[in-house]
Amino acid sequence: MASYILFDTETTGNQEIDRIIQVGAMIFHGKSEIEVFDELCSSEQEISIEAMEVHNITPDIIADKPRYSETDFSKRLLSLNSKENYLIAHNIEFDLSMVKKEGFINNYTLIDTVRCSKHLYPELAYHRLQYMRYALELYKDEQAEAKKIGITLKAHDAIGDVLMLKLLLSKLTVRCKEQFPDTKVMEKLVDLTQTPVLMNTFKFGKYKGQKIEDIVYEDAGYLKWMRKNLDLDEDLTYTLDYYLEQI
Repeated sequence: MASYILFDTETTGNQEIDRIIQVGAMIFHGKSEIEVFDELCSSEQEISIEAMEVHNITPDIIADKPRYSETDFSKRLLSLNSKENYLIAHNIEFDLSMVKKEGFINNYTLIDTVRCSKHLYPELAYHRLQYMRYALELYKDEQAEAKKIGITLKAHDAIGDVLMLKLLLSKLTVRCKEQFPDTKVMEKLVDLTQTPVLMNTFKFGKYKGQKIEDIVYEDAGYLKWMRKNLDLDEDLTYTLDYYLEQI
C-alpha cells in the first residue's frame, strides 16, 4: 500500500545559501494511520530578517535544536523513499530543493498542489496556499481537522500549512474526479504536476491582470523581452513560447 507524505519547510530564506529550520509533515498509510511531524532545527546559515518576518522563527528559538539530518522527519523521509510512495507539497520544487541541499536524493512520485490547482481551478486569480484557503473556504474546516489530528494551529507555521495542504488535496481529488472521471485520481494528479499550465493572464508587470493572448498581438516585443531577460517559472515560459509561436 502506498504512503502519502505531505510536507512543508520553513527556511532561513529563499536563496541558494539558505537552509531548513522547521519542517512539518503528515504521512498517511491508508485511511486511519497518520504520522505527524512538527520539528524545529538549527542551521549555520543566518536567518534573514525577511524570513523571520514571515515565519517568526528567530535565532534563539532554534539555537539548541538538532540539525535537519537529525530530525525524525528526515529519517522517515529516507526510509519511505521509493517510487510507490507519494511526496506532496505546495510548490514542491522549492521544498524538494531544500531537502536536496541536505543530501536527499528523491525516488518518490511527486505531486505539486500548486500546479494541480492551476489546472483544476484555472478561473482563480492566484493559487498560493493562503489564497486557496479562502477561495475554497478551507478555513471553515481547519480547526475541526486540527483537533481531530491533535495539532495546534499557528500563523504561517509549517505544520499548519501542511494541515491546509491536506484540506486542499481533498478538494483537488474531488475536482479531479469530476473533470477526469475515467482516470485514477492520484495518477492524474501526478500527470497534471508534470504538465505545464497555459496561463490566461499576467500576474505581475505592466500588463498585470490582462490576458496574455491579447498582449501578444499588441506588444509582442515586451513578451520577447520577458522571455529573454527574466527568470520565469515553467508555466510562464511555456505560455510565452506558446503564444509567440502563434505570430
